[in-house]
Amino acid sequence: MTTPDPDRQPSPVLKQALEFGPLLVFLGVYLWMRNATVTLGGTDYAGFVVAVVAFVPLQILATVAMRVLTGRLSRMQVVTLAMVVVLGLATVLFNDERVFKMKSTFIFGLFGILLFIGLARGQSWLAFVLDHALPLSHEGWMLLTRRMAWFFIAFAAMNEVIWRNFSTDVYVFWDTFGQMGVMMVFFLSNYRLIDRHWVGPR
Repeated sequence: MTTPDPDRQPSPVLKQALEFGPLLVFLGVYLWMRNATVTLGGTDYAGFVVAVVAFVPLQILATVAMRVLTGRLSRMQVVTLAMVVVLGLATVLFNDERVFKMKSTFIFGLFGILLFIGLARGQSWLAFVLDHALPLSHEGWMLLTRRMAWFFIAFAAMNEVIWRNFSTDVYVFWDTFGQMGVMMVFFLSNYRLIDRHWVGPR
């Protein structure tokens, strides 16, 4: 278990900028370029793909900056970044925005499946990927992991419904704001579980 150095924590404003800055840039570029087409090497790229091209390098830089500033990254952050890079590159190579729209389906679907595998083995892999970020009892981690596994599967299914049945505009706002809102509601709904199984100082 790695304990973050409190002296190496970035300011709250900088941390928020690193976490949400790339997403806001993605949204801004998309809104600016959504009705435009960029031609490179004889290939036409829609505004959505251009926004992906802007987003992926910024996400890499933000993650590296967070690693430098805090001295650590959770395993979930590393896996998420890897999938963002792979799917971003695939989106550009195939010139198909559907690949990137399935990003949340792949990421959260994979996390959900892995968590269920860990539960079947009597282990909380959520505690593992989060580096035990919360001081919870083993029972608390197991309960939270089960809820999180079902949440991830439902989240992946929700992403499929949205990108397949709604416009790209709706998907972009879902990807930038909707997902954060749904996650916030989920974590708030588990406050009592976390409080009940908290084993750290209060």
